[in-house]
Amino acid sequence: MVKYFFCAGLLKSSWEQVSIAFWQRYPNPYSNHVLTEDIIFREVTPSNCLISRRLLTKTSRAPRWMERYLPKHMASSAYIIEDSIVDPQRRTMTTLTWNISHARLMSVEERCQYQINPENSSWTEIKREAWISSSVYGLSRAIQEFGLARFKNGVTKTMKGFEYALAKIQGEIPSRTLAETATERARETALAAKEKAKDLASHAQKKQYV
Repeated sequence: MVKYFFCAGLLKSSWEQVSIAFWQRYPNPYSNHVLTEDIIFREVTPSNCLISRRLLTKTSRAPRWMERYLPKHMASSAYIIEDSIVDPQRRTMTTLTWNISHARLMSVEERCQYQINPENSSWTEIKREAWISSSVYGLSRAIQEFGLARFKNGVTKTMKGFEYALAKIQGEIPSRTLAETATERARETALAAKEKAKDLASHAQKKQYV
């Protein structure tokens, strides 16, 4: 059994601006849980599409009832792979994100499509899909419900962070905030653990976008 989620969002900025802001989202005051981001590989295809893979390190505090199923050193952090393809000719950007840690307990896979809003070419629409699954016998439904609720809450923060990044590149807000400064120490702490996850990310299976 898999929990499925879909929503559509709207950013009142052009597709070009959104494509730039996508790579500059972190840090922002709404994503203090994102500790590090690293590009694993990047290439331009013969059709001029940009393909990238990034590894993200995030804090991921599990509820107490779930912590008993996690090793102590894994209960508060997670490694996420983000694959993306940017097509400047079609003016679309597709991302696929999934966790490589805690995957046996709960798997969360997200697919986002960024494209020009058909009603206003100066705006960008986002179509977001997610699949949450768990194979833990007897607890899969509870784990999936928890994962879905957390994901929905995260979408709101993600959109606010995106809007912050857009305002930042447009010069509407300071380049650094107190909240960003406060998380700097946590980011440094995560660097050592991140190196171990890089190897996993580089060997992870490529996902299909369509």
